[in-house]
Amino acid sequence: MKKILLFGAGKSASVLIDYLIYESVENNWEIMVADANAELIEQKTMNRPHSKNILLDINDNAKRNSLIQEADIVISMMPPALHISIAHDCIEFGKSLLTASYADDTIKSLNAQAKEKGLIFLCEMGLDPGIDHMSAMKLLDEIKNKGGKITSFKSHCGGLVAPESDDNPWHYKISWNPRNVVLAGKAGAIYKDKGQVKKESYEELFSKDRTVVLKNENNEIFSFYPNRNSLPYIDLYHLEEADTFVRTTLRHRDFMNGWNLLVKNNLTDETANYDSKGKSLQDFFHQYLNVEENAEDLNPTFLNQLEFLGFNDAETIINKGICSPADVLQLALENKLILSKDDKDMIVMLHEIEYSINGNNHSVDSSLVVKGDDQIHTAMAKTVGLPLGIAAKLILNNTIKSNGVQIPVTKEIYEPVLSELIKYGIEFKETFV
Repeated sequence: MKKILLFGAGKSASVLIDYLIYESVENNWEIMVADANAELIEQKTMNRPHSKNILLDINDNAKRNSLIQEADIVISMMPPALHISIAHDCIEFGKSLLTASYADDTIKSLNAQAKEKGLIFLCEMGLDPGIDHMSAMKLLDEIKNKGGKITSFKSHCGGLVAPESDDNPWHYKISWNPRNVVLAGKAGAIYKDKGQVKKESYEELFSKDRTVVLKNENNEIFSFYPNRNSLPYIDLYHLEEADTFVRTTLRHRDFMNGWNLLVKNNLTDETANYDSKGKSLQDFFHQYLNVEENAEDLNPTFLNQLEFLGFNDAETIINKGICSPADVLQLALENKLILSKDDKDMIVMLHEIEYSINGNNHSVDSSLVVKGDDQIHTAMAKTVGLPLGIAAKLILNNTIKSNGVQIPVTKEIYEPVLSELIKYGIEFKETFV
């Protein structure tokens, strides 16, 4: 019996755990789910056959090492900063590793050791990054095989709230790590636009009115901001000839405008300088958003958004000691922008590609819309978890044979994963012009 070890049973792990347990019957696997929250693990595994619940402090080196030694393959759904300790253990004990997180320099530094041991460290194997890479590379390879030359590549993705559950002025509810929502965009952005490298600061990202149309029955319009550093993916996608290359995050226009004002008024500041003892959300917001001093910012829509977050909430007491404004904002989001029991989230992904064949210009839009089932089996959990689970199966059955630190941009990986994702309703719609 092969053993799959999963570190982390958080928001995005529900569908992954369901998939692994379902597949474990046919494949004779044991699914070991390790987390610091026993109740959370039970909620996700429901103590089904072939599953094993493990209470674990990830910093307990001895127990972590023992679990990794026991496993045949490891999946980490822990915060990105914790992947490296797990990765070092996987090198030591000869185990392949999968994550949905970006392949940062610390993970990349293990490439030679992973190759030497015949291991694959498959990173960026979730939604964004993950499905975005695979779907883009499939389409780009098809265009190039027809003799096409790519001139512009734009890739957009957003975790949103489904229209039927959109009942707040932010037009947003949290379906993934709330800390990541608070800190999104902090690194600014670098991308290529019409042959020029563009750089934007954190403060600039949310201040520009940029929109894209999803060509469906409603022709929905979304706002977007550029992601981190798009430039390394130019080489990975083999698009050196493209004049434009950018990867972005989608949001509702009202969210973008409101978040811009939160940033402008330092509510996402990570400096621990706020004494929250005995303070309410009302105290916090009134201190940081003085109505008289900031009258020009407090338009009716933003005032409505602030009211929803707790601008006049004297009942919710913070009590986080000396903390940062970002900590308090996170508390507000977790309290106010939660998915209720029957709420549905929605994933929207859109690739806009322009290319030429024999001097004739063409374009294609490739779009994906996925809705969640409820607050547990979210669209985010489906699109982050399923690629990881499918890839784990393909590695264990030797369909994926690559080794070293990889991201899913090769046909060996993207073709079988995308093929199985279709069975779960994750399929792109392509419109050629």
